[in-house]
Amino acid sequence: MNRILARARRARVRPPRRAARAALFDRAVAEFFMRLALREAAKGLGRTSPNPAVGAVLVRAGRVVARGHHARAGGPHAEVVAIRAAGARARGADLYTTLEPCDHYGKTPPCSIAVIEAGVRRVFVGSADPNPLVNGKGIARLRGAGVEVAEDVLRGECDALNAHWFKYIRERRPYVTLKAAVTLDGRIATRTGDARWVTGEAARRWVHRLRDRVDAVLVGAGTARADDPLLTTRLAGGRGRDAVRVVLDTDLRLPSRLALLNPRSPAPTLVAHASARTRRVRPGVELLRCKRGKGGVDLRDLLAKLAARGVTHLLVEGGARVHARFLEEGLVDRVAVLVAPKLAGADGVPLLAGRGPARMADALRLDEVQVERIGEDVLVIGRPVPAARPARPRARRAPARGR
Repeated sequence: MNRILARARRARVRPPRRAARAALFDRAVAEFFMRLALREAAKGLGRTSPNPAVGAVLVRAGRVVARGHHARAGGPHAEVVAIRAAGARARGADLYTTLEPCDHYGKTPPCSIAVIEAGVRRVFVGSADPNPLVNGKGIARLRGAGVEVAEDVLRGECDALNAHWFKYIRERRPYVTLKAAVTLDGRIATRTGDARWVTGEAARRWVHRLRDRVDAVLVGAGTARADDPLLTTRLAGGRGRDAVRVVLDTDLRLPSRLALLNPRSPAPTLVAHASARTRRVRPGVELLRCKRGKGGVDLRDLLAKLAARGVTHLLVEGGARVHARFLEEGLVDRVAVLVAPKLAGADGVPLLAGRGPARMADALRLDEVQVERIGEDVLVIGRPVPAARPARPRARRAPARGR
């Protein structure tokens, strides 16, 4: 009898196999359509600042009836684009959106109201919106109107897509990606400063695709002098969008002949400095005065000023001193290093300037590491994690004496 009762209890706890299979199928379907929404959202990367990149897909009877993405700040949001494209087919459909629909009046009306008025039956959401103006209010309005809402569909992927925007909203500073191309022995240039080219063509194309997805690209004065870079985005067929160019020039000493100070791009060049004096600049170039910090321009002040301009993602491209300063001050959110199968020798220019740690245990390490082969080179991406400081031993208290 005891065995029979035990089996009955187990049977009550165990869900029916058919229901479990149906749940797995529903989840797989939801994730499939959310991946389509993620593809839509990626089209807006680098173009929506200071807004997030969002994608939406409307599905009816298992078929996509409309897609949309947020293309630019001030333009219609992804959900509205998809609803307009669907027309009457939006009624009774399922909406998959990578970010919670907004619920406030800004440059456009709330998306939550548009979804309700369109007669959408269910809404599948990837990321919650951390913006204090939204932060759950969009979902609450939908549910209050009788719309079924499923949250956290592919949340990890959706959060990763807008990691730069979450940083901007929560900390009011841009997300910082540090990018470098190095040889196997960790050199970004030869002993003469020559760096053309460390990596192959495939890796350089990857860099241009990255520039196309960020809001601003930054280099130091040393890199500006040595390489005289354009810092433009050059993709096949003339595609791509130039990001804002930022150059650190603490005392305004860069020669006026440099390409960055003679832009041929609609994107401006910002010269970040900490000088009390000024200088004449050409059209398309702007002087951005910042506080003076240790080693030059105060980087935290610079990031705050860039955030005030709507820059949500900053790409730092060098050189060695600039890399070191951003890392030492804990301002790097992601490192992307392209490693070429070359050796430049001990007297080449290192990835990081300055002294390193005395112990390997104190070295800066990367977490959440991804490795990918690009042509003949290897790309390593990771999140910097400072070495943990050893805890101080607690002082022992003297035993209390009896009175």
